Amino acid sequence: MRGPGTGWDLREYRRSALHHLGEQGASLLMLMAKSRHKKPENVRRYFKPSPEAISELTSLLAPGDSRRWKHT
Repeated sequence: MRGPGTGWDLREYRRSALHHLGEQGASLLMLMAKSRHKKPENVRRYFKPSPEAISELTSLLAPGDSRRWKHT
């Protein structure tokens, strides 16, 4: 079913919303909850952690270690 005058169907709106949430840093579990997917592999394509989020997670392994690379 297509939205009036948009050329998009409901599935395309849903995928677009998941892409936007993934780009904003939503966790895989939150994307699964929002989309009601049961399997992570079906939602993984929308999960796009930022370089900052990855750097922050990596810093948890050695907090205060100034030798670690930090993304700016």
